[in-house]
Parts: sequence; structure tokens; C-alpha cells
Amino acid sequence: MTSSTLRNAATLSLLLAASAASAAGAAPAADTVYRNGYVYTVDAHDSVRQALAVRGGRIVYVGDDAGAAAHIGKRSKVVDLGGRMLMPGLVDGHMHPQSGGARLLNCNLNYAALTVAQFQARIQACLDRDKGADAKRWLVVVNWFQQGMQPDGVATSAATLDALNTARPVVVRSSFGHSALVNRRALELAGIGRDTPDPVAGKIVRDAGGEASGLLEDAAQELVMQHLPPLTPAENLAASRAALAAMRRQGVTSFLDAYTDPETMTAFRQLQRRGELSARGHFAVLIAPEQGAAPAKAVAALLAQARRYDQGPTRVAPSMQVRHAKLFMDGVIAAPALSGTMLAPYYVDKGTPQQPHWVPGDSTGPAAYFAPAALRGVLGELARARIDPHIHVDGDGAVRQALDAIAALRATPEGRAARPALAHDEIVDPADLARFAALDTTAVLSFQWAKPAPDTVGALQPYMGPQRYALVEPQALLLDAGARVAFGSDWPVDALDQWFALKVGVTRTAAPDAGAEFAGRLGAQPGLPRAAALRAITINAAYTLRQEAQTGSLEVGKLADLIVLDRNFFTIPAEDIANIKVLQTVVGGKEVYRDEALH
Repeated sequence: MTSSTLRNAATLSLLLAASAASAAGAAPAADTVYRNGYVYTVDAHDSVRQALAVRGGRIVYVGDDAGAAAHIGKRSKVVDLGGRMLMPGLVDGHMHPQSGGARLLNCNLNYAALTVAQFQARIQACLDRDKGADAKRWLVVVNWFQQGMQPDGVATSAATLDALNTARPVVVRSSFGHSALVNRRALELAGIGRDTPDPVAGKIVRDAGGEASGLLEDAAQELVMQHLPPLTPAENLAASRAALAAMRRQGVTSFLDAYTDPETMTAFRQLQRRGELSARGHFAVLIAPEQGAAPAKAVAALLAQARRYDQGPTRVAPSMQVRHAKLFMDGVIAAPALSGTMLAPYYVDKGTPQQPHWVPGDSTGPAAYFAPAALRGVLGELARARIDPHIHVDGDGAVRQALDAIAALRATPEGRAARPALAHDEIVDPADLARFAALDTTAVLSFQWAKPAPDTVGALQPYMGPQRYALVEPQALLLDAGARVAFGSDWPVDALDQWFALKVGVTRTAAPDAGAEFAGRLGAQPGLPRAAALRAITINAAYTLRQEAQTGSLEVGKLADLIVLDRNFFTIPAEDIANIKVLQTVVGGKEVYRDEALH
């Protein structure tokens, strides 16, 4: 018999068994039954089953094919997986979807490693395509891989953009989100000059003569960004739609917007009301460092937004929750910013271009953006309001200060119930690794950063020194120390490619076409075990959203948020993980994405 005949015979046998089970008074029929698959549950035992049944948006059966027969009725849809892998939907614990969606609509440098001439040519092409634009209209350029500029260490300034053939103000946003480059016209419109002071938690980079160079770090970007016309409601809606479409294709069924605003939440709420929200949305409202002086007032403002946009407990259909606060403790540890808060100084080159000589310098980066007392005050108020803190920490100094504040929080009655998360953790002092588990604090990590690349080899390695560089991207170190490790893509800092990120998490290698200088692994640290990588992007990330009882694993009673893959994550070569394609994405039992390869 042919394979098709065998499949038809198996289906007939299953239907006959289902009929017999129904006659015997079996459970009500399921809406959908998946059978003949590799069902990876991510339950407490990482169980693998054959079949799964869904009714009313929830999982009603997980087991073998024979047991699934009892759930098949006349109207049940039976999906023969043909041995394919079915697993929980992906939970992205840290992203910026509105920014990601909007950037898909902007002048886009697409994270490319560019020379100055190529950088200018790409931007000029955008200007030329929009020749009829008013001279007062800002050009916003996105996804600039600042750390990948060629050759390594090449400088850019306002003069780089002033050379373009335009009178328009131009702002180029680094993909990392912590730097922006602007032309002189933009500096003039923003009123940034020699005497403009650095804002709290920001830096106006200056040239040798003390003038603003055109490069703005962290909060200093806002001096320019506040002059850009806001997106229209239609543009915001388009950005949200684009973000959700990108997530569906990747298999993302829940996400945390790790720095939101009312315009973003308004757009997502509109889509939710139209039935177009295809992933469960969680939103973190920013508490800025200057608000630390009045934490009760800051949290009251956050709660006002929660009352407006939070849609209550998790339910079958995707909805919105506003239960998180975003705090920034520092910037980024990579050059040229070097704005991550460190315990020991960054290294500086005291040699020559021919013979570099890197030694510890004088700078440990900026002071943490929240002073210790202010951070403790904010965390206490958040705990009393039952809002979980999601804290950006990049340098080991910022990590330590955040953990110190969490230790103080845990000593309070209300603080024991909090679920704090520290995002990024690109370098953690060995003395602090075990504190994550001891303080029940989740490390939310972007796995794709743990590879040889311009932002690690060129923009990081010499500035850390050899001992600290060995600790960079401590994913396995945190896991081995007992920490709960969750995944967050930080999109659009990088392109949204969850499977490449998982591949890097397992291998610590770059893409095959990255170039000879980026071959091999990042350091001597091991990669993550495959099961740990999947738990990070499912049940562990769901925990940070207080959603683990409903999603993150495939278990009876949980919501049917699941994906079907074109290959088995566990059996393919590790490098092939990057090539995994999602064939189907289901949220609350409803199909929101299907690849034509799934029959």
C-alpha cells in the first residue's frame, strides 16, 4: 500500500474507534484533534506525547493516538501531523512590538554592517525616493547597526549626515535603541548646543571643542525625538498590524511590550475590539529615573493607565494586560556608548593602531540611573500595587544594584509576592549569579547576542578585558547557578527571528554567512541545553507574565496556544535550528497563521 493509503486506513480506524468510544459515553467531542505527532509538552517532566485535543479553546487531552479517539466526533477536525513537532506557542518576554512594526514602515538600514559611504548612500536613497517632501519634514532612519560600522571604530557625527543632499532634519536610530545620530538641522530644531546640559540618564556626545557632535545617548535622544510629529492613529494601527503579522509567522502567541505608551495600547486595544489581536498582549509602563523622587505618584500614574487599558484576567481570546513597570538602570556595555554601569572600569587603548595596548581606564560608565534609595522606594510602591518590575540592567554594576534593591524588597510582606525580572544581564559578576535564584528573580535574556559579531568581538571584547569578556552573555552560567532563565527577543534591536535566537542560545555561534572573522563560538561558555532553551521561551517567560497556569506548556485545562513546526527541534543538527519554520500558529484554539506547506 502507498503511504497515502496507509494514512487513510489509520484515519478510518481512528474514526471507528471514536464512534465506539462515543457510544460508550466518552467525553464530548473535541473541536480539533492532532494525532501522529511529536507533541512536546514542556510539562514538569518535558513529556513527549503523540496526540492532543482542543475544545472551546482549551486543551482537553494530551496522550497517545488511541486515547485521542474518544475525543473525535462527527464535526471534529482531525490533523495528521505526520510525525511533525507540536509544542506550546512562543512567549516573548521582552520586545518592543510597536517600534518593530513601525520600523517596518520607515527608512530601514536592516541591521547591515556598513561603511560610512554605504551608510550615506542608503539614507540618500530614502531621501531621493521622497523628493517631494517638505524641507521641514523629519526623516527617521531605523535599524542602524551602529556597532557594525566598518571599519571597526570608525566615527560618525552630524557631519556624516550633513554631507547628504537634503535640507531636512535627519535622525538615525541605533538598532540597540540607546543611541541616535542627527544632523545639524536636527540639533538646531531641538535647541541642542554647547551649553545644553546632559539630561538625567542621558548624554550629549561632544567633540573636542565642546560642541554637540550629533550623537545622543539614552535619555538625550528624547531632546530630539520630542520634536518629531507623532504617528497618526492610522500609522499606529498599521504598525500594530505589522507587528502581529510578524509574530504570527514566528509562532509568538504571547508577548511583553517592555516599554509602552498610551498610543501603542490604544492601537492594540482597537485591534482587540475588532478581533484582530492574534497574541496575548502584556504591556509595561515606563517609570523614568526622575520619577524615583516621588514613587507613589509615579505608580499612581501607571495604575491610571492600567485602569484604562487592562482587560482583566487571561481568557480564551487574546486580550491585554497592564501589570508591569519598566525601569532603566543603565545603558549598554558595547562601544561606542559604553553606558552600561560596571563594577570595574572599562578598558582603554594606551597603545597605537599598530600595537594596541588595552588597560583599565578611569570610567565605570554612568552612575546607575536610579539611586539605591529611589529604586527601593519605587519597587516597594510597585509591590503594594501588585505591579511587577521589569528592569533593564546591562552592566554588572547595574545588575548588582538591582539585586540589592530586590533583596530589600523581599524582606517586606508585600515584596515576597512580587515577580521581578532583570532584562539583558549581558555581564554578571560571578558573586551575583546565585543571587538570581536566591531572590527568585528571573533573568530575561536575548539569546541571539551570545555569538561572535561586531557588537561582541569589536565593540565589546577589548573594552571588557580578557577575564570579564569570558563572562559576557552568561546564559548557561545563570542557568547552572539555578536561575530561572526566560527569553526576550528585544525586537527591533535585532530582526524578529526566534529560531535563529534559539540556535545561538544552544550553539553560541553566528550565522554561516557572518564571515570568517566571526567563525567559531563566543568564548568558552557552554551553550544552553535544548530543553532549557525551549523552556525559556515558553513556560519560564509565561511565568514572568503571571500566565504560567494558563499557557507555556501543553497540559489538560490550559489554553490551546500551540505551534506546529516543519522539523524537530531536538533531532536536527543544532545549526539547523535557525532554519525551523512555523507551519501553524494557534491561539486559544483559533488558527491565526498557516503555512501552505501544512496540509
